[in-house]
Amino acid sequence: MRSGHRRGQLLGPRLGRRFGWLWGAYGTSALGTWLAFGAFPVIAIQVLHAGPAEVAALASVGTAVGAVVAVPLGPWVEFRRKRPVLITMDLVRFAALLTIPAAYALHLLTFLQLLLVSVVVAAADITFRAASGAYLKTLLPTEDLLVANARFESTAWTTTIVGPPLGGAAIGLLGPVATVVADAASYLLSALGIRATGGHEPSPERREAGRMRPGDLLDGWRYVLADATLRPLLLNTALFNGLVMAVEPLLAVLMLGRLGFAPWQYGLAFAAPSIGGLLGSRLARPLVTRFGQHQVLIAVGTLRALWPVGLAFLGPGSGGLLLVMGVELGLIFCCGVFNPVYATYRLERTPTDRVARTLSAWAVTTKASTALLTALWGVLGTLLGPRTAIGLAGLLLLATPLLLPRRAAAPLSEQKQKQEPAPSQA
Repeated sequence: MRSGHRRGQLLGPRLGRRFGWLWGAYGTSALGTWLAFGAFPVIAIQVLHAGPAEVAALASVGTAVGAVVAVPLGPWVEFRRKRPVLITMDLVRFAALLTIPAAYALHLLTFLQLLLVSVVVAAADITFRAASGAYLKTLLPTEDLLVANARFESTAWTTTIVGPPLGGAAIGLLGPVATVVADAASYLLSALGIRATGGHEPSPERREAGRMRPGDLLDGWRYVLADATLRPLLLNTALFNGLVMAVEPLLAVLMLGRLGFAPWQYGLAFAAPSIGGLLGSRLARPLVTRFGQHQVLIAVGTLRALWPVGLAFLGPGSGGLLLVMGVELGLIFCCGVFNPVYATYRLERTPTDRVARTLSAWAVTTKASTALLTALWGVLGTLLGPRTAIGLAGLLLLATPLLLPRRAAAPLSEQKQKQEPAPSQA
């Protein structure tokens, strides 16, 4: 009996059949995404003979335009059932990605098509994330949200470990579009899994004949910026994620070019430390149980900012490889703890009828800031050199903990009660 109880504590509570299907759908699409990691640049270089500027455009322009396209979709999602939206976004990504191997087989593939597909996929990704957060909040009670988010985070890091090596082998054996086919298929399987969740989902109340007003486009940002805890958390997330992602291309140039690391060493330097994310996600719930949500958010949010500056001291050889792996292990471990805690914190701070708009605004902001900072650091890397630009990003990251919410906010239910007028006394 005691061993069964301990095993139950380790795995967490059962979240039901419907969540099981949703979790399985997430894992399938995440695996497909990481199998296809780097597929677009490979196709652009090997098939279309694209140059550095065009490859950079796939990473930055496609994401930025996709974020702009997704802006009106957040309010649109808010007043619709979320499960059909999730299925639709999966099918949109499936159809968009499938056009690439079809065009490749017919010798009709162009760079413009790659760019358009990247825009469609980016917009569908943002919309899917907004709808999935809202759907999860209706699917589970509040006390189970951290467990669910930790399982999603654990799955994400697991697929990060196994996906890129398998994807690289598939490209070597089957050609440059093989992993794109696998990614497209994963979205189709995800749609089928979400459809299998079943259950009744009530239709959200529509406002004024269901028409969306121009002001609705900014509702998500209005809510976040008016909240004393969500506002700094959004700024922290946008700046931290943007700076971390901005140095990735520069790190590739430094490692694969000037320092002479082999491609397999570069892949190993980022794949192996992902084990830290798997471990961190498993510890998120026990840490919150022992120390409290806000304390974990502040402590781990501060610790994760200390690691990236170490990349500025990267050198050649095995010592340099170990340095990158150590820095990435520490960073990814902290992110593995932080991400499910902050995702749960954000859901708990957002009313159910505002989740889709809030998450959409959040995703648009973080993706747009990442695209902007990636482009800016590309310029800085050219002017100052990759190592100096990486060090500058690391120094700026040390300031990001100042943007974390300083005080734990009152529960949302208590704030609502304070805002409601007191009943009149007879």
